[in-house]
Amino acid sequence: MRLRALVAMAIMLTITPAAPALAADSPPAPPPAAVTAPVTDTAGTVPAPAATGTAPPEGTPAAQDPPVAQNPPAVQETPPAERPKLEAGLGGEDGENGGGDGGRVIVEVTAPAEAAPVAGEARTLPGTEVLLQPPDTSFLVVEGTGESLEALAADPRVVSVRRDRAYSAASLSSGLALIGADRAVAEGATGEGRTIAVVDTGIDAGHPALNGKVVDEACFSAADGGAKSLCPNGQGTQTGPGSADAKTAACVSGAVNLCDHGTHVAGIAHAVAPGADVVAVQVFSRFDGVEECVTEDACVGAYESTILLALDHLIRLKDTSRPGLIAVNLSLGGGFYSGSCDGEPEIGPLKQRIDALRARGVVTVAAAGNEGVAGGGAPACVSSAVTVGAVGDDDRVPSWSNHGPTLDLFAPGLEIDSAVPGGGTAVYSGTSMATPHVTGALAALAQKSADASPDALVGRLTAAGRPIVYDGVTTPRLDVYGALTGRAPGPPATQEPGDGSGDGAGDGPDDAPVPDPSSGPAPNPEDTPAPAEPEPVPLPTVTVTVTVTAAPPGPPAPAPVVCTRGRGGKRLTAAQWAVEMTRGKGVLSDGTLGCYLRLVSKASAVFPEVTRASTLGTAYRVLRPAKRTARAALDGELLAAWLNWAHGAAGLTAKAGRTGSAGSAKATVGSVIATAEKRRLTGASLTSSTSMLRKGVNVLRIA
Repeated sequence: MRLRALVAMAIMLTITPAAPALAADSPPAPPPAAVTAPVTDTAGTVPAPAATGTAPPEGTPAAQDPPVAQNPPAVQETPPAERPKLEAGLGGEDGENGGGDGGRVIVEVTAPAEAAPVAGEARTLPGTEVLLQPPDTSFLVVEGTGESLEALAADPRVVSVRRDRAYSAASLSSGLALIGADRAVAEGATGEGRTIAVVDTGIDAGHPALNGKVVDEACFSAADGGAKSLCPNGQGTQTGPGSADAKTAACVSGAVNLCDHGTHVAGIAHAVAPGADVVAVQVFSRFDGVEECVTEDACVGAYESTILLALDHLIRLKDTSRPGLIAVNLSLGGGFYSGSCDGEPEIGPLKQRIDALRARGVVTVAAAGNEGVAGGGAPACVSSAVTVGAVGDDDRVPSWSNHGPTLDLFAPGLEIDSAVPGGGTAVYSGTSMATPHVTGALAALAQKSADASPDALVGRLTAAGRPIVYDGVTTPRLDVYGALTGRAPGPPATQEPGDGSGDGAGDGPDDAPVPDPSSGPAPNPEDTPAPAEPEPVPLPTVTVTVTVTAAPPGPPAPAPVVCTRGRGGKRLTAAQWAVEMTRGKGVLSDGTLGCYLRLVSKASAVFPEVTRASTLGTAYRVLRPAKRTARAALDGELLAAWLNWAHGAAGLTAKAGRTGSAGSAKATVGSVIATAEKRRLTGASLTSSTSMLRKGVNVLRIA
């Protein structure tokens, strides 16, 4: 489901589904040059990037001038190849072993007026349903077969057909002191007269900690297929008071409120800027069942389409009723990018709206993510957003926080006590908690700097922050009081991410992830040796909940834990991973395997976008397919490679073993996986890719 990047030792390889397949014996190609999406004022289409010529390499000798002819022949230029309108892997004829699966897609059209006729055409196609047709926007959401999506893409009114990717929630008082927010508030920098927007899982507007500051609400929540709307009216859209209520019946599963994330985030932003007004926007939907939730009975997720609608709504609010809107908080995201993702075509509509907000004086603040990698997910990878990672009170970077040059700021994100629906509080950790510290700081700073541009406000925050130095990178830690007063930053804190006390790691029995209710099938696979290493223990404080409100009698509900990668071990083959997925056969617990599958779903372009492998049972069937086709064999090796990565046994920058391809001596695990995913999505060189994965990644055989 996601937008992701793989890091190689010397180059970045971005998995771009629409990229042409690589030759079987070629090393992975470098990423295409970034194309900046244009800033527009409405949710219109993104113009196609202008074609550019390719300059000759430096040092190439100039050709001698040819004799002047009386009638020189016309130069026949080869036109640049157009980017396909249909994203790879969706069409009915993709691949060498049959058609794509189709699925839920966003159909961008040339203008809002074309949305209705294109929707009408879609409804006439077999096996196609129009799921969402927002008014006055240039896109609609369609579920269709590969053949029907090909037909839609052929319509000249259609700009692109791409997957409607899903996003997840990226899962006080010492932190307020650390960033100087308490001193800033004491001197009157409260954000009075400014407004911040929290695009999340809704808000308990009546919570005492928010002090009646929620002034506007809206809900954009998918209600189709397996998704259930979280809007109080049960529809896909609702605006007005109560429309982003986080206490609706759909938000509750047993003793757990699935929508507590947004209230927690809003409580942090309000604590930093208690005078600022809050706009609450609900963009998540509820999913019931293991196919979507992996390790829970119910969970929430946000489609890109609902996030786009929320940003369009905020643009209209800024232009009309909320001119004081200064910052938008996006503590959500998915996928990995090691650098800016501005040039990725699927990011264009998201970046367009972030740019449109910034042009109006509104800064988008995004959580970097909790995968412990150098980079960030989307939308944090958009260069015009402010990307935030987490630190503890000792200014140490927890091992689970994303980091690196993509980040703009660090802020407190470890064990943050904030509001949750129902009037109580809870302690959560994550970059989701760090992000609203920055959102609130922007409101406080804007109050005292009425004429400052967004760039100037962000620049003051980054200039004042204490330098956190690691891996040759320096990222400032938020200091709102320093930004207000112009005092010099504190001394640098030099470290490696995760080397300090900010980890909160533990190794007790309660540190394992919540078990997956589905334990997979119970066939009789071959007796393959199981891994001898001890089971990895995911970091327990990534999300630890302690609710202080009164609870009904009975045993307390288990605290949810955000999973992280394992801590290393032996690389396993696809057959060995199939054993692990079988109940009672492997060494790793169902909870750990469910955690790994969740990480894979965020990192991979293939799982579960193209090939569903979200539960132990479906993963087993990918690793041990009933029919051994070339595509099935590649899927099994590719899933095994990602599982080895999640297990901590195969880092993306590690050198790959002998892949059997010429010129691959410098191949990394990440480059081999990137190449395999591109070929899987384009249907080229499947057998060669299978061999590369089997020999270069899924066994430890270094060249």
